[in-house]
Amino acid sequence: MAVDADLIQKCADPALKPAIVEKFLHAAGSPDPLTVTVRNGDRIILVPPVKTPEEALELARGHVGRAVVRVGITQYPAGLGVTDPSEVSPDLFDACKNIRAGTAMFGKVWRIVWKWYGNPTDDRVMSQVFDDAIDAWKRGQFEGTTVFTAPDPGRPKPPEPKREEVPQPAAAARSPSPQEPAASDPNKSGIRIDLSGVGGRTP
Repeated sequence: MAVDADLIQKCADPALKPAIVEKFLHAAGSPDPLTVTVRNGDRIILVPPVKTPEEALELARGHVGRAVVRVGITQYPAGLGVTDPSEVSPDLFDACKNIRAGTAMFGKVWRIVWKWYGNPTDDRVMSQVFDDAIDAWKRGQFEGTTVFTAPDPGRPKPPEPKREEVPQPAAAARSPSPQEPAASDPNKSGIRIDLSGVGGRTP
């Protein structure tokens, strides 16, 4: 998908370079900020199209707690940190705020994967790290770690993969990650999302 470069520059987490944000959105995002994706295990549940942020919010709240719900441009996990569906934030359907929250979370997921690989700097390895980070974002899991609620390994920041590299599916040689946990799992964390403060944090 293509997202306006100015929007990326303004809204994306500053810890990630714009080229990485573009690759992330291309591999895992949606062109429509009102997109709601609902999954039950490997099965995608068909949902009615929405035309307004209010309709999108109502749809997401209707499935959170019963299925895995991803929303917006970055396909952010809507059930993360909420204990009741009514707590799903309407900010998730604001393009800028969704990019801010999603890129900050993806940066953490990437650092988790990068650390597992031993903090490599070799370009030949970095492509695989990126692929596995995308897979972890989609599944919510990496090598037994629930990436959305796991602690952030923190700095140093992973080096940028070469821009010309096209993300490939994760190598079959690595043991497959388990499927993203049921939507009820993130709800046990009791952690609330403060989307307004995400942009100011530098992992």
